[in-house]
Amino acid sequence: MEESQRKEPSAASEPGAEEDMNKLSETHPDVKHQKNKKKKEDKEIEELTRKVEEKEKEVKQQHDRLLRVAADLENFKKRGAREKEDWIKFANEDLMKSILPFIDNLTRAVNHAEKAADTGVMIEGVRLILQQLLQTLSKFGLSPFESVGKPFDPAMHEAMLVVETDQYEPNLVVEEFQKGYFLYDRLLRPATVSVSKSQQKEIQVS
Repeated sequence: MEESQRKEPSAASEPGAEEDMNKLSETHPDVKHQKNKKKKEDKEIEELTRKVEEKEKEVKQQHDRLLRVAADLENFKKRGAREKEDWIKFANEDLMKSILPFIDNLTRAVNHAEKAADTGVMIEGVRLILQQLLQTLSKFGLSPFESVGKPFDPAMHEAMLVVETDQYEPNLVVEEFQKGYFLYDRLLRPATVSVSKSQQKEIQVS
């Protein structure tokens, strides 16, 4: 009776059965597909991780390079500002050096005039100094222009008086009170003049 009630041992409890089941599951198409898929996904993740790390490294390098460029640009701007300031301060250095001899000559002329009885010599000396000064300044682009007898030009002349005269046609410069100058091809200062007109008397021009 007892022998009849004994159960036969199941196949799963037999030695090696579990190992056989694992081998069977590994060879099953679905299981094999899932494992291959997981391996592929793991490989893709690994590849993406590697690319992300490379990009992060590249971004850091670009950021460092940008910081260096920004620092170089700031230093360049500061250096440029200093050079510009120095250029503005000393741009006329050569001009000033050229004028100093004439200041010395005029000073000597004034000192001589205080002791000399003949002022004609002083006047001639000052005239010579003025001529030399204009010749020197012409090297820096300064040039006077003649106005007397020329047509009145508002772009170059500033009319102080309008006068009646028989010596000039209307609207011509009769007299020059202050000479006009060009700096190269740019008007530096207009000439102040009187202008001829058919009137009976001088008229003050405001």
